[in-house]
Amino acid sequence: MKTIALIPARYAATRFPGKLMKMLGDKTIIRHTYENTLSTLLFDEVIVVTDSEIIFHEIVSNGGYAVMSKNQHESGSDRIAEAAADIDVDIIVNVQGDEPFVKKELLQNLLKAFDHDLKQKVQVASVMHEISDIDSIVNPNHVKVVVDKEQNALLFSRSVIPFHRDKNVRQAYYKHIGIYAFRKQALIAFTQWPLSPLEAVEKLEQLRYLENGIKIKMVLTNEIPVSIDAPEDLENARKIL
Repeated sequence: MKTIALIPARYAATRFPGKLMKMLGDKTIIRHTYENTLSTLLFDEVIVVTDSEIIFHEIVSNGGYAVMSKNQHESGSDRIAEAAADIDVDIIVNVQGDEPFVKKELLQNLLKAFDHDLKQKVQVASVMHEISDIDSIVNPNHVKVVVDKEQNALLFSRSVIPFHRDKNVRQAYYKHIGIYAFRKQALIAFTQWPLSPLEAVEKLEQLRYLENGIKIKMVLTNEIPVSIDAPEDLENARKIL
């Protein structure tokens, strides 16, 4: 089973433009992400997919593998689907370009969702971790997910889900981590569906799968990736480094 990692890397991030080219120690954020993903040795290929000649040059000039997007894309999934269309591959992992400390164990556990799945019931998988502090639970930038008994996602939302009406019943809350693994056919199908209603209102692309009847297998992890979404996140990452 051929497995590749694709790293969508857009230069003009809305909240923190040019963040992937910011320095973290002696390397840029995108180079950390690429090299850490490569060093896991989990993938047949690791490719940065970008709309930016600056990011393309940063990866290629340092011995890495990058491709330029041919079209403009609204989402990371659309961007990597274009790159994956002509690649002979079974499983594609979407590694976020702004997560420079990505670790092998998390990616390995995500890939295990496809092990022994001879009937290919798992088309898409992603990751979640439990959260307990109220600030994270109510923060709309922290996407929450609820799952069924087989750990398939029932709903993703920026709102607090579920609503904790009965305080005598313990309820766990899970934050979605935006790392995905797809079978190629599921990723290509995603790009052929129109924007779905819940996706449009929540601005969460994964809802397009649920609204088209594709289950997303959720993998529980204790790892909490460090994402660079704002300048203060970069300062925190520098302290961690």
